[in-house]
Amino acid sequence: MPEPPQQGISNGEKVGLILSGLWLFACAAFFIVLGGGGTADSDPLRFVMTMLAIFMPVALIWVAVAAMRSARIMRDESARLQAAIDGMRQTYLQGQQSGAGHAPSQVEKKLDEIAQVSKKTETALATFTSIRPGGVQTDQAATPAMTPNPDAGSTPMAADQASLALGTPVEDLVPPLSIEDFIKALHFPENENDADGFRALRRALADRQVAGLVQAAQDVLTLMSQDGIYMDDLRPDRSKPEVWRKFAAGERGRAVAPLGGVRDRSSLALTAGRMRQDPIFRDAAHHFLRKFDQTFSGFEKNASDADIAELSDTRTARAFMLLGRVTGTFD
Repeated sequence: MPEPPQQGISNGEKVGLILSGLWLFACAAFFIVLGGGGTADSDPLRFVMTMLAIFMPVALIWVAVAAMRSARIMRDESARLQAAIDGMRQTYLQGQQSGAGHAPSQVEKKLDEIAQVSKKTETALATFTSIRPGGVQTDQAATPAMTPNPDAGSTPMAADQASLALGTPVEDLVPPLSIEDFIKALHFPENENDADGFRALRRALADRQVAGLVQAAQDVLTLMSQDGIYMDDLRPDRSKPEVWRKFAAGERGRAVAPLGGVRDRSSLALTAGRMRQDPIFRDAAHHFLRKFDQTFSGFEKNASDADIAELSDTRTARAFMLLGRVTGTFD
């Protein structure tokens, strides 16, 4: 590492002293040899100009000396900084080589944990979609979460559905999804032991109106988790149920602006960057926003204010608030 800059007189300062001394000696010799006949009543302006002519070159010399000194200090500091960086790099490389056979670093451990959690989630989602819900008792008196779509029977998908011998579609025999199960499904199971969460999620996937939203939410949550964005880490501002009802009624702009209550700057920045750079994520986000808008419009008609408040705290609703703010849905 280079030595720190010396505190003594540098070569540039010595040259400045020599030049200043020579200039002042030359000026003194000029006035002694050639300028001795000055009158006492000399012009003040002439006196000022004479002083400037004498001391201006000296000032310029020392300005140049100061510039040279600053440049030398900057070069020394740059060399010291480069040496420090090289030393840190060597230390890092030595640590990597010496620790190659030891326990992994904290970053590697964290990445492994994230990968394991992601794998468990994908395995659980692939498992519960194939489980039969026949043994689960349903509450027939529960309020349905969705208002039936009157045009559903006229769609090509409805025409292709299997029917019973008397002409009744199989899906008509499935009990309607309750509001409680709808909210639990949009929050997704807490862990692999959340039996109620998986039961509600199976029921939601059996409902054609809700299954599309659940799958779209699963896609965007999985994609955002790749950037370390998790809905459990967000604490968005709570909006009143009437604001959600205004959104369901089709209002936009300032009336529904409180829905974009996500304030986490890192999550907003990461999501905005992903929207710009990743077309797959962008398409998935817009598809999710459309599904949420359509599904929530049907849910709001049957839901109470308490139900809407509970829904707004689910992981799916938080993802909607985050993506809605990034895409300008609430502007």
